[in-house]
Amino acid sequence: MDAFHSEAAIFPVGYHANRFYWSMRYSNRRCKYLCYIEEHEARPLFKVKVVEKGHDDVILTGTTPTAAWAQVLEAVAQMRSCSGTLKLFPVYLKGEELFGLKTSAVTRIIESLPGVEACERYTFRYGRNPLMEWPLAFNPSGSARSEPKACQAKRPYLLTSVAPRCQGSVGSISVAAAHQGRHSKSAQYRRMKAEWKSNVYLARSGIQGLGLYAARDIEKCTMVIEYIGTIIRSEVANRKERLYEAQNRGVYMFRIDNDYVIDATITGGPARYINHSCAPNCITEVVTVEKENKIIISSSRRIQRGEELCYDYKFDLEDDQHKIPCHCGAVNCRKWMN
Repeated sequence: MDAFHSEAAIFPVGYHANRFYWSMRYSNRRCKYLCYIEEHEARPLFKVKVVEKGHDDVILTGTTPTAAWAQVLEAVAQMRSCSGTLKLFPVYLKGEELFGLKTSAVTRIIESLPGVEACERYTFRYGRNPLMEWPLAFNPSGSARSEPKACQAKRPYLLTSVAPRCQGSVGSISVAAAHQGRHSKSAQYRRMKAEWKSNVYLARSGIQGLGLYAARDIEKCTMVIEYIGTIIRSEVANRKERLYEAQNRGVYMFRIDNDYVIDATITGGPARYINHSCAPNCITEVVTVEKENKIIISSSRRIQRGEELCYDYKFDLEDDQHKIPCHCGAVNCRKWMN
């Protein structure tokens, strides 16, 4: 992702837009320019196809939007100067704008794409506000819901939702293994790490934005997915939270204990997409595997294929000024997440 964004714009591969602009051949005529972004050797390649009646199509390329459009602007400026028509000043025209990447409606959609949190240099204009109806497909890059810090009384932004262990046994998965010590937990963890991609898929949420769904029937007390990211100290998390907010980013963090936090804002996985619900079908717990604490999302009941995964964020209760509305739609919805 590092090569596919700048401070001003994000460059999605497969993006294309049409623009009508002054012709490079005639001083008083406009023609169509097809702008699109491809990938070449792990870097974006910007192309502008010139479509003009009576002429063969011409494709201009560049390593930046400005480099691609500069070839058009210079030709237009030179032709208009020779014909004595109104001069243009291409130095004031930016390639990102001519590609349409900075148009408000386009920017809103691009900022809702999965994985945009990995664009570290980009400053978000609208923040995480998904607008697109996503197909039922797994998100390979991983990104997700803001999951803030419950230790901060006035800013309930970080998850600390740790639930009790499952009890009983269901179907072909023996839940009694949950009570057989660290070795059994480690075995369940290894199995989950090998199978999690077949457990879930990303899709438009019925609660908010994007959500994570069960790709198959999941029995009760099954480890479904791990909440991953960069493990940082609490003091560092506070500094990074302020940085992310200055960039208008969603903040995706999960507290492991009093000292450490998982920061999934840039380097996290799809578990960040799991929404809050007052009637959850999942729980979270800290599991120690090879002397490392892991945040695991497990099923708290049997989950049917196609059902959205959710758990209780367990935010601290706040006064009315800092309340966060809940949109889970459950019969027992508390109306507020905090």
